[in-house]
Amino acid sequence: MRILLIEDDPKTAEYLSRGLGAYDHEIMVAADGHSGLIMAAEGAFDVLIIDRMLPGIDGLTLLRTLRMTKIDVPALFLTALDSINDRVMGLQVGGDDYLVKPFSLAELEARIGALSRRQTSNRQQMQMKVGDLELDRITREVRRDGTAIDLTPKEFKLLTILMLYEGQAVTRKLLLEKVWNYRFTPSTKIVESHISRLRDKIDSGYSQTLIHTCQRGYRIKAHA
Repeated sequence: MRILLIEDDPKTAEYLSRGLGAYDHEIMVAADGHSGLIMAAEGAFDVLIIDRMLPGIDGLTLLRTLRMTKIDVPALFLTALDSINDRVMGLQVGGDDYLVKPFSLAELEARIGALSRRQTSNRQQMQMKVGDLELDRITREVRRDGTAIDLTPKEFKLLTILMLYEGQAVTRKLLLEKVWNYRFTPSTKIVESHISRLRDKIDSGYSQTLIHTCQRGYRIKAHA
């Protein structure tokens, strides 16, 4: 993995670089908060290891800034601050894990591995596919058989819900709650009209129908 270590203590940085390098990780080091923020924002890293007490910009402010700019790389705080309040603050600004000094290098490596697996799982959840229909929840792109499909925000959300429940019946009531935030069932055909338009964009011109009407509502499935 490519890891950014933001640590101002040269001895700690050297120790971690050598130790994690032995696990075949590529380690980049930033010695202060300012350079760490720039490197994290510009580089493609799998994990960030951040010391809480940094010169320039402290670790909490650094990570809060990254999260505000939608940089969601898994981040582990490495610090001597071990109170419950310190840990809570680290998690509240967007930290994924918190390891208190002194620590075992083996434990750090295990936690890094766990963060990487979690990130991989999250990325997979952002990429959805049913048959030849693909939806990217990050870029908000939808394609069928490689052809881009332009959806309105409501149509995109409706399709996302259907794909999350692939193969299962999704009721009209659930769609009203998830897509339109209705907590009651209005006497409107809003679901039906949106499903109809979505079908025109998703299924029209294709031999295989993906969106199906069933007794309980609607279902998206590659095979009826």
